[in-house]
Amino acid sequence: MVFPSINELSKGKYDKYTLVIATAKCARAITDEYVIQREWAERKIANKETDKSLAALIKKEYRDEKAVKNAVMGLYEGKFKIIENPENEENEDR
Repeated sequence: MVFPSINELSKGKYDKYTLVIATAKCARAITDEYVIQREWAERKIANKETDKSLAALIKKEYRDEKAVKNAVMGLYEGKFKIIENPENEENEDR
């Protein structure tokens, strides 16, 4: 069984589709942050500004865990919030 479960993530407020979209958006943001950190670290190493390894310059949670796992845990722990678009609800009523 996968932790956290869909019921724990949704807290009775969101459907599976909303959770998938939110997780994908969070994973994209995490991947973008990893790319930024990696480029910064590569520049530091290339310019000989540091003697640390590439892995030592990138935050552990970005380099060691998959982006989707970080996204799911971020949603579960409250680091990311699902913001519902009220415009979509208005359009559904029409």
